[in-house]
This record gives sequence, structure tokens and C-alpha cells, in this order.
Amino acid sequence: MYIQPDFVNVESHLETLCRTRGFDVIFLLKFHCELNFIEQCWGFVKQLYRMKDQSSSEEVLEWNVIESLDAVPMESMRRFAMMSARFIDAYQKGLNGMQAAWAIKKYCGHCVLPQSIIKEFD
Repeated sequence: MYIQPDFVNVESHLETLCRTRGFDVIFLLKFHCELNFIEQCWGFVKQLYRMKDQSSSEEVLEWNVIESLDAVPMESMRRFAMMSARFIDAYQKGLNGMQAAWAIKKYCGHCVLPQSIIKEFD
């Protein structure tokens, strides 16, 4: 039933709300956090939030969240995105998690891993 055109083409409440406020919504597939850079950004935000003073006031808590979200530098977001792209490239070349992490550290200045990377583990 969910694949019927009447259901598929219906905009979600979130999409409608964001569109009316001038924002675009991008739905990402559910992957492991190393493949989805927004998860790395969220981890960065949580780290910043934990450094804030504790409070029981809802307004202060909301302000701290917004301040933490705004504090993530664009350069960090770009680095997280590039790291995710490198992990995707490593997995596409047949590496497992440990091999991918090692290869990404070794070839950190490269956009993609060399085609022959899998031979280094034979």
C-alpha cells in the first residue's frame, strides 16, 4: 500500500513545515555513522553541548543546543563529509572495517584510495 502513487507522492509533515520556513529537507539512508557525515557532525555537537554549564531551565537548555549546533565549523563538516566518502570508497574496494580505517589513515592526503589497496592486505 505504501508504494501506491497516492502515498509515495505525499509530502511529510516535516517536509511541509521546513518548506514553509524556507529550508530543504534531505533524507539520508540509514548507514553506520562512519558512512553518514551528519552523524559525525551530531557527535561534534554533543561534545560541545556537554561542555556547557548544566541547567534545569528549558530555555537555557534550548539555547545551549542551538548555540552548539551553530558552533560546528563548516570546515569540520567538510572534513566529516570527506572522511565518509573515503570510508565508502574503501568498502567499495573490498576492505573490511579495520582495513578501511588503516588505509584511510595511511592515505589521508588522497581523495580516494589507490585501486591496488586490497593487494596490501594479501
